Amino acid sequence: MVHYGYLDDEERARLEDMAQVFVVEKHWEGCAGFEVTDDVKVTVAGQACLLLLGLQHLLYSNVFSILLYPSAVRLPAQPRPIGGGPIVDASPMPIAGEARFRGPVLLVWDKVREGAFHPQRGHNVVYHEFAHKLDMLDGTIDGTPPLADSSEYQRWVDVCTGEYEALRKRSGRGEKTFLDPYGATNPGEFFAVATEYFFDRPERMAHATPDLYDVLRGFYNQDPAERERRYQHS
Repeated sequence: MVHYGYLDDEERARLEDMAQVFVVEKHWEGCAGFEVTDDVKVTVAGQACLLLLGLQHLLYSNVFSILLYPSAVRLPAQPRPIGGGPIVDASPMPIAGEARFRGPVLLVWDKVREGAFHPQRGHNVVYHEFAHKLDMLDGTIDGTPPLADSSEYQRWVDVCTGEYEALRKRSGRGEKTFLDPYGATNPGEFFAVATEYFFDRPERMAHATPDLYDVLRGFYNQDPAERERRYQHS
């Protein structure tokens, strides 16, 4: 997990403590013949808990089970709640991960390892799916996790709505975008994609979308860009 190297001693100790509890508290299940070892659990737990380092949160109280597959899995079509209402997939699609509403988190191990070792790519399935779980804490999947107060909500809505609509327009025109165009699917996916970039490509995000970086820094109470700069100059 490359990000572990960016943390200071206090952050590392806190992450280790959180990951240890996470591993014990959650139910782990290997699927399609996959063996869930201690290394697998720690790799998932470390990435999931990184999101919580600056939050007052009971280690994803809405996550009870984590299902792991060895590689991309094709699931049958099923209703999937987006923004409070169900959307039914027309056909089964191969996936790298899925956060089910009031259900488990599904992860594909080869993508979990890839995200841990190659943060520069800006794609991390663990950050993505556990960001969805943070979004779900208020009972909806709308791209807005629980926030501190009305002013924080207003700032969040103003910035994220503007960035989401800009991404939709640019990706719809086929233009190159900083964020993955998948974030234009709906507000829930926008938050999950933005979370991936916030932790994996923070300095570029701070330059490309400074207001979005700022609201995410306020929510997660972390500054990954500063963390990376500190590491580079150490």
